[in-house]
Amino acid sequence: MIRVFLIRHGESESNAGLPSADSDSIPLTAAGHRQAGQVARVIADVPALIVTSPYLRARQTAQPTISRFPAAACQEWPVQEFTYLGDLHGRASTTREREPYARAYWDRADPRSASHGAESFAGLISRTTDFLSRLSAQETGPVVVFTHGLFMRAVAWSLLTGVTAPGQDQMRGFRGFANRFLIPNAGVMELRQTDNGAPALLG
Repeated sequence: MIRVFLIRHGESESNAGLPSADSDSIPLTAAGHRQAGQVARVIADVPALIVTSPYLRARQTAQPTISRFPAAACQEWPVQEFTYLGDLHGRASTTREREPYARAYWDRADPRSASHGAESFAGLISRTTDFLSRLSAQETGPVVVFTHGLFMRAVAWSLLTGVTAPGQDQMRGFRGFANRFLIPNAGVMELRQTDNGAPALLG
């Protein structure tokens, strides 16, 4: 059995209400750096693999763990946050300012919509499917994955529903699920994979 720990990044400047322009370059706050250190201290077993999102806040959260376990293999996988508001790309805005745009996006519930180069919901689910396939090929553990809240919820939803090609109803279903399944900064979600089996959400 291989244990997989998905860890949401520590508090970022965007989480703290500060404006941000590009999702990939948002740094941690001082509190987020403290959370990253706490995560590293509570990991009990030496990871066989440390995976990180390419986004700065996830890489910063991973760094204390990478430093504590220098012998662990480290890889960057496409487990970044779901960034779907292409109309706002490059424009500094706060989470509150983005709320009406986000609400309109989810109300449309078009899984193929990807304005101005943003990712579609179908693309997000494709990434979760790829992620789970990569985990299935992993022969040793534990695996520690530093990622993001919506991606973690998409992984959980994919495992619970088995949906790989979402339509409008499935996208609405995910929205309801994500609104109820909240994951705090530095929160952990555990998966377990048995021999010759797909990863399963630990209940």
